[in-house]
Amino acid sequence: MSTDSVTPEPVAAATRATYIAFIGAGLATASWASRIPQVRDQLGLTPAQLGLVLLAVATGSLIALPLTGIIVHRFNSRRTVAAMSLLLAAGLVITGVGYLGGVVPVVIGFLIIGFANGAWDVAMNVQGAAVEQRLGRAIMPRFHAGFSVGTVAGALIGAAMVGLRVPVTVHLLAIAVVIGAIVPVSVRRFVPDQVVEPAERPAQAPASAASSALARWKEPRTLLIGVFVLAFAFAEGVGNDWISVAVIDGYGATAVVGTLGFATFLLAMTLGRWFGPALLDRYGRVAVVRVLCGIAVVGLVLFVFSPSVPLAFVGALLWGAGASLGFPVGMSTASDDPVAAATRVSVVASIGYVAFLAGPPLIGFLGEHVGVLKALTVVAVLLGLAALIAGALRPLPGAVGTPVAVDATAEVPPA
Repeated sequence: MSTDSVTPEPVAAATRATYIAFIGAGLATASWASRIPQVRDQLGLTPAQLGLVLLAVATGSLIALPLTGIIVHRFNSRRTVAAMSLLLAAGLVITGVGYLGGVVPVVIGFLIIGFANGAWDVAMNVQGAAVEQRLGRAIMPRFHAGFSVGTVAGALIGAAMVGLRVPVTVHLLAIAVVIGAIVPVSVRRFVPDQVVEPAERPAQAPASAASSALARWKEPRTLLIGVFVLAFAFAEGVGNDWISVAVIDGYGATAVVGTLGFATFLLAMTLGRWFGPALLDRYGRVAVVRVLCGIAVVGLVLFVFSPSVPLAFVGALLWGAGASLGFPVGMSTASDDPVAAATRVSVVASIGYVAFLAGPPLIGFLGEHVGVLKALTVVAVLLGLAALIAGALRPLPGAVGTPVAVDATAEVPPA
């Protein structure tokens, strides 16, 4: 393993900056997601139509993701996160103002939000991997816990805004100002994206970013990690988009209760990601995520078929806890080799974000026929697939800078 030339203080500062980037992304995501029921009511959308509108977010992300590995390789993660945070703030402004005028401005705003979010996501995961490699231990799930902290804060703020009857426009404009003012300044403390020194890079490393990204699409392990992330992204994304609507429509609850159900799911995600690294260090990636798949399925079934709202909240709690580690563990696995981290994370994220493309219209279509609540059971199928292919998460033997958190079933030579 190479000796990192970065001193502890810059790494500590970069760690704090990375937390802020993840928290900011989560705050922005939950802020607009928490107002979906009000946007739906203002525009008079059916479940299927709402699914198509939400598809704009995933479409924007999928446009960005194949390009982001190249963008990060060229401009680095710091500049990418700074630029995308400003672009996402602009998307919030367009959505917050535009929903008063009709569907088209909302779709445009959602496209911008999706594009910015996709590129921001890859770039901050690349930085998170760089910090993780320097620390030599698992910390990626805690960065994603920071994202979940942001989403919980965003959901609770959203519930308060709904309860206080604060207009969607005022709410989203305020969040846009916060994101645009804080994130670009904070990311100045990011460290360089690669741990290894230039002299230690393989001879083929100078190849163009585009050709390197194409090569990663041919790696079976990278593709399997992408499918694994897709399954967990689907479980997480469906929860983000539909839990509040499902509680309102399926259980006849008020809008505030629906938003609190969403917040319960996000709280469980946050706790799972904060305490998850200890489990990963002790039991390894494969064993932990397979158990979590089972927990998520149990929670999903309880949420859908519960006879009461309190039990549905318990189901949301288990669903969130079970879905908590899949996405960050997948991103960390894609970054096992820091030299190829940007392009591999871009490939894995591109595959994973297909879930955000397919999820909204699929749930919306099924919701038209069986109700939104029962339509959520489709999540269990992908979680079963994730459990089957979780073996692909075993760390690469001898990868430069691989954290000490290794899979208990894999033989990894000591550094």
